Amino acid sequence: MKIKGINSEIEGVLFDMDGLLVNSEELYWQANIQAARKAGLKMPADLYLQLVGASAASMADFYKNYFQNDQQKREFIQQTDDLVWQWTDEGKLKLQPGVQATLDYLQKCKIPMAIVTSNTEQVVEHNLWVTGTRNYFYFHLNAADVKNNRVNPKPAPDIYLLAAEKMALPKKNLLAFEDSSSGLQAAVNAGIKCVMIPDLVPATKEDLKIATFIRSSFKDFLAKI
Repeated sequence: MKIKGINSEIEGVLFDMDGLLVNSEELYWQANIQAARKAGLKMPADLYLQLVGASAASMADFYKNYFQNDQQKREFIQQTDDLVWQWTDEGKLKLQPGVQATLDYLQKCKIPMAIVTSNTEQVVEHNLWVTGTRNYFYFHLNAADVKNNRVNPKPAPDIYLLAAEKMALPKKNLLAFEDSSSGLQAAVNAGIKCVMIPDLVPATKEDLKIATFIRSSFKDFLAKI
């Protein structure tokens, strides 16, 4: 498949999930606010925006600064996850604008697609079945694949390197989509071209330098290929 502005033929596409394919980052943000309020934690309402696509080190700092112990941290995480799961079942999880059309277009072009995410296997499968998109994807890599393969999570390139190997395609013929700076860095560090479609957090100056394209939505991407 040829895409304007990209010299190489695109033969495979890799997608992040949260905030890119689905509006789950918004749901996690709202769930964080509710969980913090229930736990009596004094967190700024916009704190979650600093954690979008955050590295493991940044998350560790967040937990250290706001939680007195591991139990309090676990309860906060569980409360957040439970709320997002509930809202997903209630129909609040939606595909982002243009995603369905993009998946249909790539499928029509017979381009294999996969998901490369830091979320869990259970959540990925839940989201895909709820949105009716499971059968578009050849495979997905998630937090369990990072742990089982003893590799580093995003922004390290490791999970994208695993995806390229599983796709069995040259990296020059792959295209990734990400919504966060850390995800973009992971793909680029793996030698894979990446289109950034920011969600809650705007693209940075560094993102503008390293992204193949910055697009406002998948609708915008489709309109320009």
